[in-house]
Amino acid sequence: MASESECKSTADPSAPIASDRENFDLCGPLHLTTVDWKDPIHRRSVAACLVQSVYVLERDRQEKREGSQALAPRWWRSFDFQLHTQLNDDADSCVFGAIYQFNSTNSDGNDSAPRYVIAFRGTITKGDAFTRDLELDIHIVRNGLHQTSRFEIGMQAVRHIVATYGSSNVWLTGHSLGAAMALLAGKNMAKTGVSSRRSCLIHRSSQPRLRASRTKK
Repeated sequence: MASESECKSTADPSAPIASDRENFDLCGPLHLTTVDWKDPIHRRSVAACLVQSVYVLERDRQEKREGSQALAPRWWRSFDFQLHTQLNDDADSCVFGAIYQFNSTNSDGNDSAPRYVIAFRGTITKGDAFTRDLELDIHIVRNGLHQTSRFEIGMQAVRHIVATYGSSNVWLTGHSLGAAMALLAGKNMAKTGVSSRRSCLIHRSSQPRLRASRTKK
């Protein structure tokens, strides 16, 4: 993936100004035209792009980018996913997660591809989401993330997908604050006996350290 310094803005000057990192055509893995779902590097790249799409979904909301101006869809459509459900925080309506469904008609019978991916973003320092994100970061430090309404919304989404479509080939992925949510959600599913080696596979990046002894309600 290109670094921020390698990206050059080509945005329409009449449109809301976007960071180069939000534009898939500038900073996405354009070389990844065919995904080998058995390749761990490819899997991590796709998972990272789906997490990035959640960041960009929130930035699209903040900047009121809609229709052709929205930047988020390119991050999931490039890998044959579609947006199944957008997850919004009940406190400030910010987008903190999303559920993506893989277009099985384009999978060529590849059983290694996930059927659903549930992705959670980390802290955003821009816009009106920062205050709520910071509050959640503090809950992590105090080992209280599992007691927050945002986590419960995310956990309900995970339970619904597993109960409705089965646990096989469900990915949980996140970055930073989102990685903590994915990890806790995965642990909760494992405690119920639902999760297995092939279900609720967790991809995470830069997750905070959590103490298992303090994550029970």
